[in-house]
Amino acid sequence: MTKRDITIINELGIHARPAGMVANTASRFGCDIKLIKDGMEVNAKSIMGIMTLAAGKGSVIEVTARGKDEAEAVKAIEELFARKFDED
Repeated sequence: MTKRDITIINELGIHARPAGMVANTASRFGCDIKLIKDGMEVNAKSIMGIMTLAAGKGSVIEVTARGKDEAEAVKAIEELFARKFDED
C-alpha cells in the first residue's frame, strides 16, 4: 500500500471541477484508491464521494492506494493537488 498526506492549497478547495479531475485521474489506474479526511473514507474514482469530503483550503487529505500501479496513482493525484488543479 502507498499512502500520502496532501494539504489542499488551492483557494476554493475541492469543488466539482477538482473532484472530477481527481476521479478521472484515479480511473486511469487499476488499483484501489481511497481519499480519507477526518476519518471519512471515499473512493477516489467517485466524483460524488470526493465532494462529500467537503475539503476546503488547508484541509489534509490522506491518499491511499493498493494494487499493481499504486505508486504511480498516488503520484498522479498528488501532482493534481500540487498544481492547484490548474486554477491559478
